[in-house]
Amino acid sequence: MFRNTCPRNCYGTCSMLSYTENGKLIKVAGDPMHGFTQGHLCAKGYAYTQYVYNPLRLKYPMMQTKRGSGNWVRISWEEAYRIIAEKIIELYDRYGSNLASGYNKFSGNLGLLHYAVEGMFNSIGPHTKSFGNLCLATGEQAVKESFGNLHSPVPEEMAQSKMIFIWGANPAVTNIHQMKFIYKAKKNGGKLVVIDPIYTETASKADLYIQIKPGTDALLALGIAKCLLGLDQIEKTAAEWNGWKDYQQVLKRLNLATVAEKTGVSIETIQELAALYGEIKPVTTWNGLGIQRNKYGGVSIQAINSLAALSGNLHIANGGVYFTHSNYEDFPMNLLNFPEKKHASIKSSRMINCANFAMEAKNLQDPPLKLLWIASRSPLSQDMNINVWQELFKELELIVTVDLFMTNTAKHSDIVLPAASHFEEEDLNVGYWHHWLSINQKAIPSFYETKSDLMIARELTKKLNMLRPGFSTFPYELEPKDWIELELNEKVQALYGLKSYTSLVDGPKPRLANQKKNKHFSFIQVDDVKTMLHSLLLETKGEPSPYPFRLLSPQTLLKIHSQFALISWLNPKPDETVIEINNKVAESLGINDGEKVKIHNENGAIIAKACKNQHLPHGVVLVSQTGENSINQLIGSQLQKQEELSSTHFYDCFVSIKSLKHP
Repeated sequence: MFRNTCPRNCYGTCSMLSYTENGKLIKVAGDPMHGFTQGHLCAKGYAYTQYVYNPLRLKYPMMQTKRGSGNWVRISWEEAYRIIAEKIIELYDRYGSNLASGYNKFSGNLGLLHYAVEGMFNSIGPHTKSFGNLCLATGEQAVKESFGNLHSPVPEEMAQSKMIFIWGANPAVTNIHQMKFIYKAKKNGGKLVVIDPIYTETASKADLYIQIKPGTDALLALGIAKCLLGLDQIEKTAAEWNGWKDYQQVLKRLNLATVAEKTGVSIETIQELAALYGEIKPVTTWNGLGIQRNKYGGVSIQAINSLAALSGNLHIANGGVYFTHSNYEDFPMNLLNFPEKKHASIKSSRMINCANFAMEAKNLQDPPLKLLWIASRSPLSQDMNINVWQELFKELELIVTVDLFMTNTAKHSDIVLPAASHFEEEDLNVGYWHHWLSINQKAIPSFYETKSDLMIARELTKKLNMLRPGFSTFPYELEPKDWIELELNEKVQALYGLKSYTSLVDGPKPRLANQKKNKHFSFIQVDDVKTMLHSLLLETKGEPSPYPFRLLSPQTLLKIHSQFALISWLNPKPDETVIEINNKVAESLGINDGEKVKIHNENGAIIAKACKNQHLPHGVVLVSQTGENSINQLIGSQLQKQEELSSTHFYDCFVSIKSLKHP
């Protein structure tokens, strides 16, 4: 038996027990010593034995000529390293730096040792790298503006709350382990309120469900807060926090009738929500990822934070505001922060916002980007501006993708390197929702010729130095255990009560000194509120759009984008894109259940099967993120400036729908 940790980009970061026989993984189970997951896994976790031994999994390094042709040939690791290393060196000689070489990496394979990609590129000097966070940047920035740090309480404490408000999250699908703490709260007499445009699986479990118009969460939070002022139920210390007077004036001037009109929530309901926030203690507020996937996301989270503060539920036991936290910052993160090799004339690497990577990379000059390394993600499945990605690929001279399966992105690469699963490598994992640290042991031999990101970094930099001595400063002699021990410094050991590396082999450990309940707080800025209100007014007065339906594209229970899409236990039938439409809207368009429709806008078009949903708002259609359905090709760039720190506004996508049976 070995201890492993699921490295998927998920709230759970589940600790698991892996059982092997004669070097083969035969069973996985939840680790009962993990205080958040408590011995359970999701369906995806239990399917890992099929995931590891899937016949479609990549086994060997492969090279394709010409790109996109499907003409793949198996090559050796030695040949792959030689081709890549020679190209990196040739580009350096051509342009006088490594700026023409870069990477696009994100969160498909989490773990401290997976930052070997960043460490490897830092070791060759200034290059082209991405920054930001596709999923969380908007929310993280908003939380920092409210609290001064990335703050989120211990999720197990939610079980003791008397009232739980969930704004724009669906934990019954995306955070199933949290549901047991919600159910425990309900069993103890607590109530659950869900605020969401979609009647989700979580909404069906709620005591009160509020269907809000997408993108208007900030306005609803301000309306509830205005009612709290009217009831004179305000936090006594509110006057001591930043921006109180201005926030108070904003609330006094706010018109509840306007709030009701814009949000779709009646004045009576707003007043009822205010009574719940004001009269019950403790109240937990959960800012879901969904509310920050539109242009008002940041102001929405700040408005909800301000509501929690005003109601007196900010710094009390079993209350507070949840989003995500940054326990990763406890660690030295030696691979991510590996010192960048000095260059005679270039001070630092060239940075590209990952939320608009393709567009910015395509416009790079002096030098242009020519080599792209893709790891832990599939941008042709996950990103917006997919058409621009395809244009960028045409301009690149070498595309290297590291993955476990032949994804859409891998299919359009020159070289594909087979990645190890977490059962075939060592790592150290910490969650961004719960506060537990766990080890990942190597449980089984490598699947055919698969390798970890760290092993690839070690061997490629060794080849670089063989071809050009001193080209890389990466310490390729260090083993995974060496890097793990470097992460477990005295500070980390004290935080998690560790004596050594082996302490984690005995079981996962909680963070003993949980995040300080910072008394700092800043109310939402007046200028942000004014900008939002002005923008909402312009939307109302604008010309009718040729694309009248807002497209929402949430995650599903059994996949994370393309991950797990090829697991037959979970997905026995081939992927089929399904679009959910309000019943009356479908009837007005002459669309029947099960028929094929065209979804389109200025960015592209896809074909999907129609499914009526009586609970959907009239102006909203829903297509879940499933496998490689490329729904994101309909999503274009919304960033106003290249340097803007924002996550992708997936939910600011508007489309038109047309029945294919009509001309």
